[in-house]
Amino acid sequence: MNTARRLCLALAAGALLAGPAAAQDKWPSKPITYVVPFPAGGTTDILARLIAQKLGPVLGTTIIVDNKGGAGGSVGSEMASRAAPDGYTILGGTISSHAINVSLYPKIGYDPIKSFEPITLIGTNPTVLVVNQASPYKTLQDVIAAGKAKKPLTGASAGSGTSQHLSLELLKARAGIAITHVPYKGSAPAIQDVMGGQVDMMFDTTVVAGPHIESGKLRALAVSSAKRVPSMPNVPTVAESGVPGYEVVSWQAIFAPAGTPKAIVDRLHTEIAKILATPDMQDRLAKLGMQGADMSPEQLGAFQRAEVAKWATVIKEANIKLE
Repeated sequence: MNTARRLCLALAAGALLAGPAAAQDKWPSKPITYVVPFPAGGTTDILARLIAQKLGPVLGTTIIVDNKGGAGGSVGSEMASRAAPDGYTILGGTISSHAINVSLYPKIGYDPIKSFEPITLIGTNPTVLVVNQASPYKTLQDVIAAGKAKKPLTGASAGSGTSQHLSLELLKARAGIAITHVPYKGSAPAIQDVMGGQVDMMFDTTVVAGPHIESGKLRALAVSSAKRVPSMPNVPTVAESGVPGYEVVSWQAIFAPAGTPKAIVDRLHTEIAKILATPDMQDRLAKLGMQGADMSPEQLGAFQRAEVAKWATVIKEANIKLE
């Protein structure tokens, strides 16, 4: 082989090796799609648009929010999982799409852990157990005592398989009591029936239940988080109320397709973390009833794995099945 040919082959090999690295160095060189696996107007969508507005200029590109709702977040998540792992697709994942659905639905087209690279946890949102202000139940201990005495109890939710429903199922399992689940099509009609006395109780987010608690129409019995909520300092946690180890928080996070280069994942994490730490974003999170979080991609991955395992157990024990 002559010298010229050896030189050509060496240059070609170098170009192949440098290709991925060169592509990463130029990233991003085109718009990034931020998939929201829920309809417009919900919390995941609101957060995506707030983050996209600030992230685009920082990265020197445009972030396009693309709503792909359906099956509790499964449709959009499957679409994102099949996108090229080149840093040009990210996904707004939640407790539903990335922890609950894999055990709730008989088939989803992605693995919530293996199909994605964790980027960052945006924040958590605890739920609060509420009853009608005229209810005889003044505390969670009263509810548990009634359950132990075999009194009929009912609990509403925004629908079967929702975080409100599973919060109720976990309470039933941990406290060893029976509560008949009454599913509704959304939080609004469910909480109206709790206020009207048609249903005994309900878990819902502090954003939804908060105004009704403040108006005196609902009584807060306990919050689902491990610690008390700053906006409701006098409301004990479920764990404090006699159900040790109980913790449920709805959460919002950002993922990328599996195989996305670590350098890109780390850059996204760093820039999004800076955005989330700004005072105006902290204020917006608080108004959404969310508590900010600061997790590395590795910490988010560990958190997610624990969530998947927890909800798999709850769903199996409660024999919840959705088609």
